[in-house]
Amino acid sequence: MNLKRIFGTLLTTLGIAGLIYAAFVFADTTGETKDIKSLIIFGILGMVFFISGIGLVRTTKDES
Repeated sequence: MNLKRIFGTLLTTLGIAGLIYAAFVFADTTGETKDIKSLIIFGILGMVFFISGIGLVRTTKDES
């Protein structure tokens, strides 16, 4: 397996974990400022990691 594909898979996995955690914080939010800040931070970072990981996996060519 190509190193770029492994890194893309890792980024995608981290992005999914960040989005799941943001969804968990969103479901548990009672309106506190700390919860809203962490929701925005984890949501944005999760989305960036997920999109960059998927893009890296898609653009990497197989070496057969």
